[in-house]
Amino acid sequence: HVQLVESGGGSVQLGESPRLSCTAIGYAWDRYCVGWFRQAPGKEREGVAIIDSDGNAVYADSVKGRFTVSKDNAKNTLYLQMNSLKAEDTAMYYCATRRYCTTISPAAFGNWGQGTQVTVS
Repeated sequence: HVQLVESGGGSVQLGESPRLSCTAIGYAWDRYCVGWFRQAPGKEREGVAIIDSDGNAVYADSVKGRFTVSKDNAKNTLYLQMNSLKAEDTAMYYCATRRYCTTISPAAFGNWGQGTQVTVS
């Protein structure tokens, strides 16, 4: 049974730089595409950043240059370093996986975690 557990969210101030973590339990994802997604109240879930088995990353335009996705295969953990936060970054952040990083669309991903809330004020 695959389980993804997100952490690191909370209430953050503008200018702070939190780092989100997503740990996979029962799943070795070193050969998979893994990514971060977010959903703000009243909005659809959107892709934030994905990273493939070679460490190649794709970012949404809205976070490019501010967020950095990385992973530690030895720890089965995915990270999202969030810098220069904006109020519009407030959302529930999720991690999920798929076999290949051919799309950042959330509809193509599975094994969703429960999410971690990030509130920027």
